[in-house]
Amino acid sequence: MASGLLLNRGVLTLGIHCQRVCRNVSVSQVREKKRWMKSYTHLMAKKLKLEGPPAPKPRSLQPQWDFHAEVQAFSSRLQENFSLEALKRAFINPCYLQAELERRRALGLDSETTALALKDNIQLSEKGEGFTKSFLSDWCRANFPRLRREGVESVVAHLTSSPVVTYVARNLGIEDLTMSAECPVPDDVLHSTFMAVIGALEESSGAEHAGLFLRDFLSTQLIGKDLFDMWTVVDPMGLLVEELTQRNLPLPEPRLVRAAGASTVLPPLVLCWACTATRSSWLRVRGRRS
Repeated sequence: MASGLLLNRGVLTLGIHCQRVCRNVSVSQVREKKRWMKSYTHLMAKKLKLEGPPAPKPRSLQPQWDFHAEVQAFSSRLQENFSLEALKRAFINPCYLQAELERRRALGLDSETTALALKDNIQLSEKGEGFTKSFLSDWCRANFPRLRREGVESVVAHLTSSPVVTYVARNLGIEDLTMSAECPVPDDVLHSTFMAVIGALEESSGAEHAGLFLRDFLSTQLIGKDLFDMWTVVDPMGLLVEELTQRNLPLPEPRLVRAAGASTVLPPLVLCWACTATRSSWLRVRGRRS
């Protein structure tokens, strides 16, 4: 009994002591989420659902934008020696100059004030497109010497098409630097801007560096592509006969290479076209006999 009283008195004394100590200590509670965050997030999500996503804004109209520094960074990132003036001109499209002039006229400025001391990239784009097609044609003939002229033209047309060029341009960061009247940048404007960059590189560093740039970034888009996905052969038999005639080989004849399951409903047959003079030229066609 006495020991229980002593224990209770000790616990009471310790509790009073802890209470006095805690009065002198200020503890500030930190929450990971504020109380107003849930309602604010719900309100913003509801507003986004009603109004839709905001309109895209060009990078040049966003904070912390320096066109000169961005152009220099673009040249350094690609490790190419661009002329900064030529590279700046490559990113200025005619639609941007026209929209800027109309915007200044709408503000009531006179013609002398609204005049812009800027040049568009039309000449650079035409120069770059001509060089790109010429280089890719020579590159295809050098790497695929037996490919016919129609095949070379189809490969070059595929590599210079708008989907391929715009895909490369966006991954190189050209879209953020393109000065265009519309946002996002249309594919045709981005295509001409990429060709203008090629023209600026040829003008700054020569045809050799521009060719290496095209080889590294544009010709690599052939990886994983099938030739006949790019080249639609209209008359394959006529093309084969013409090719054999040029090589002084006899006309091909059909042959049955192998067959299986002759007693079944759908026996698989392997057919081919063969030349009697040589056995190295085979064009296999797999089919089924009903």
